[in-house]
Amino acid sequence: MAIFGYGRVSTAQQDTENQRLELEQSGWTFDYWFSDIVSGKSPAMQRKAFSELLGKIRDDETLVVAKLDCLGRDAIDVLKTVRMLSDRGIKVIVHQLGNTDLTSAAGKLLLSMLAAVADMDRDLLIERTQAGLSRAKAEGKKLGRPSKIASEARSAIVEKKNSGASVSALAREYGVSRATIATIVD
Repeated sequence: MAIFGYGRVSTAQQDTENQRLELEQSGWTFDYWFSDIVSGKSPAMQRKAFSELLGKIRDDETLVVAKLDCLGRDAIDVLKTVRMLSDRGIKVIVHQLGNTDLTSAAGKLLLSMLAAVADMDRDLLIERTQAGLSRAKAEGKKLGRPSKIASEARSAIVEKKNSGASVSALAREYGVSRATIATIVD
């Protein structure tokens, strides 16, 4: 049975070669190696090389990755990916977790616990973010993207619009979109 390796990095400045070397130094020999340069926010099934891997790997073969985040963008995506592979009888080994086969009974338990911790961590992050935003509002800080147009220019835009200038002409003059001008004059 063939052994497939998969690596993922987020930017072109990075390289999956370190992941491959780490796995090979741990004793893995790959029949096939696939790698993606794609944001971790992309679901596993939407990654080009991972999709190619899924088309090539056969039932009862093995997939080895260096880290858990190679298998998905979040806990739900990782669970879905591992379940799909498990249903095909494909072993999923994550070196980061001590070469644990996530399709085994112990691996499924470990994955479920990791998913629960990841979900809790995500919820805590959201709570901290909301608390920080509330505090900033209470302190009178202006939130959101800064305006492209200075307040002095806003009044000039309104005057020019009232004098008959078109929204398109004003947008070209100030180097902004028509929507930005329309928001100012409305």
